[in-house]
Amino acid sequence: MAPIRSLLLLLTLCAVARTGAAQPQEAGWISYREAYRAMVTFAKYGKAKNFLQNHYQVTPKDPGQSLEGVRLTLTGRTTQLNLPLDPTGRTVLPLLKAAYDENAMLVLNRNASLFTFQPRLSIVPRVDGIYEGQDLRMACDQALQYMRYTDPGYASRQCKGVRFAFVPKSDAAVRIRDPEREVTLVPELGPAFDGEANAGFRVMTYRFADWAERIHVISQNAPVAIAPVIE
Repeated sequence: MAPIRSLLLLLTLCAVARTGAAQPQEAGWISYREAYRAMVTFAKYGKAKNFLQNHYQVTPKDPGQSLEGVRLTLTGRTTQLNLPLDPTGRTVLPLLKAAYDENAMLVLNRNASLFTFQPRLSIVPRVDGIYEGQDLRMACDQALQYMRYTDPGYASRQCKGVRFAFVPKSDAAVRIRDPEREVTLVPELGPAFDGEANAGFRVMTYRFADWAERIHVISQNAPVAIAPVIE
């Protein structure tokens, strides 16, 4: 009987192992430890970053895939937190040692294989919507320096501007004002961040080469994101 019991136990353990291995992708699980490690790099970064913010982002791989109804939850033995997503799929990821130690999971109420998960760097929006041109140039440079710190592939790239993104049906406008003129940037449909599948945002790009340094950029509405344009 002992060999039979041993065989049954072995078969049971194999079944559990197979189920555990398949569960994360099918049920929408992502390792919190992996996300934590990616986000803590920015938290520990010692160079200038006062114009920057870093979020954790969930984005669809398919342009037709919507974020509507998508929910992200941090779940562990002692942790249960809902992490609301903004229109671009970003959330503030809490850096919790307890959740890290207990190997908590980020749970998505969708098939995780249909989405990408990554840190997302952006420029901090101003409450009054008025930006100094020099500050935006400095913000883009801070973003570029951080990207070069994390990815050597950015070594030859340069800051070209910043992109203001708004929800698709917004009537938002961004104006450039200098001592001689005031111009409203032409809106387009495009992604909030380079390389994303969702290209349905209302976006306006302020390109540094088109303007002097001492100007004002005025956003009459709060953008969902301000992204550095690095090419």
